[in-house]
Amino acid sequence: MIKKPDKNVIRKKRHNRMRFTLSGAAQKPRLNVFRSLSHIYAQLIDDTANQGQGHTILSVSTVEKEVAEKVKGLKKVDAAKVVGEIVAKRAKEKGIEEVVFDRGGYRYTGRIAAVAEGARKGGLKV
Repeated sequence: MIKKPDKNVIRKKRHNRMRFTLSGAAQKPRLNVFRSLSHIYAQLIDDTANQGQGHTILSVSTVEKEVAEKVKGLKKVDAAKVVGEIVAKRAKEKGIEEVVFDRGGYRYTGRIAAVAEGARKGGLKV
């Protein structure tokens, strides 16, 4: 019997390897992206806060009522771009200009790249 590798386990290992070099601070937080089959989630995280455990500064997802109305009828990639723009807008309101992009172990393509593009379009330095 052929055993298929669990792609999510492989992604999590890749993400753990990346996290050794990626770290966010209050002035330059980490923009973490997670994608499920139907939704996309983005968080700005300050890794230095809370005794090194991290603190979520803000989060945006397609599950939120405000965002869900905007992305209704859009393709997933376009919805991800909208999420990136909203992250940038909310970050600007909190005085954040620059972030470290954490792709969460995913390849930088499709919805993951669309979130980064949307954040750049919104005025963040990614």
